Amino acid sequence: MDTSTRSSIALRIAVLTASFAVTAAHANGLGPIGGALGETKPIIDARVRYENVDQTPLVEEADADTLRLRLGFETGKAWNTSLLAEGEFVWPFDGDYREDNAIGVNTTYPVVADPESYELNRLHLTNTALPGTTITLGRQRILLDDQRFVGNVGWRQNEQTFDAVRAVNRSLATLTVDVTYLNQVNRVFGPDSPQGRYEGDGYLANVAYQTPVGKITGFGYVLDFDPIAARDFRGLTAAQAAALNPIRSSTETYGVRFAGERPLSKLKLAYVASYATQENYGTNPFAFDLDYYLAELTGTYRQYSLSVGQEVLEGNGVVGFATPLATLHKFNGWADKFLTTPANGIDDRYASVAYLMKGVAMLDTLSASIAYHDYESERLGIDLGDEVNVQLQAKYQRFLATLKYADYDATSNATPVAYQDTVKYWVMVDYVW
Repeated sequence: MDTSTRSSIALRIAVLTASFAVTAAHANGLGPIGGALGETKPIIDARVRYENVDQTPLVEEADADTLRLRLGFETGKAWNTSLLAEGEFVWPFDGDYREDNAIGVNTTYPVVADPESYELNRLHLTNTALPGTTITLGRQRILLDDQRFVGNVGWRQNEQTFDAVRAVNRSLATLTVDVTYLNQVNRVFGPDSPQGRYEGDGYLANVAYQTPVGKITGFGYVLDFDPIAARDFRGLTAAQAAALNPIRSSTETYGVRFAGERPLSKLKLAYVASYATQENYGTNPFAFDLDYYLAELTGTYRQYSLSVGQEVLEGNGVVGFATPLATLHKFNGWADKFLTTPANGIDDRYASVAYLMKGVAMLDTLSASIAYHDYESERLGIDLGDEVNVQLQAKYQRFLATLKYADYDATSNATPVAYQDTVKYWVMVDYVW
């Protein structure tokens, strides 16, 4: 799809959004539909970002200046049903980066997965006719628990969405049953990438029970993805294309999670523990049985907080524990060195300190954090290096400004290019209306 066609699509969605807003203003006399249109709310979500990546041994540094804009609307309810439509547009101002590791272009640059993109981000109906139940049908955003297994990858400019039907029941105050069938994952690489769409059958089940000391969640995620032909990965070798084939992410994963918090005098203690087991499923060419573990404690005193934790994803020497639907940037360091779990797995031991101030000058909030990660392989205990993450954020009304830095220091054991020394920093402003 060429730029003029994409721009035309963007213009049409923007005009459609505006026309709905105008229609809503004049819809009071049209019965239930008029009432729903009259309650229509616009969606305006903008982000401008500069990202720099310096990765050994690549020759060039990546410099990515991008603007992301989401425009849409959500109606009120007619017959217990509402409609949401949203377009998403990503414009790169500076193209000095490799936007897609599935295409052999700009290979002397590090990857910044923010390609130019003009697409329908969300389009779904939501129905609440059944007591205590919400059913959503269409292209939608799905975030489960801490997004370790299912999320929208909101850090990237083009978020991940799902073509799915989802039912959430909260008939009992302490129990939430959340089930989804999906047949397409719309990934951050955009519709023009060979890995921009994962098609196939996916089943997500997440059942949570709230106790006085925390929430216990049981989950099962079964994914059976269709293969992508090697010829679609332009400029890649057969081995490189095979490594990106989604059938390698066809898995069945079952687990449990416990999360809660308790006040201890002036200190608030939060705790999370999770375990999951995963096997190959469907047409996955590998056979494996791998586990996942997480334990984390966070203490908060006034404006200060301290977190310590350990996350382990096993590997058997051929493949590692896979979380293909996760918001991966949240985990294992912001340098994104372990988006795919290494074949020998990863053991990430980390600690972070954060400080939050409210009402600073004209700002609503001002926060700062620093985190340290120490990595080694779960299998064989090989040192994979360490990483420092630093962030400063300021919020003013609907604006959020972010300065962010990640420095991954590899060891001589981390020989693949993917695990070489990497420094990243970001300057970013978000606006949500």
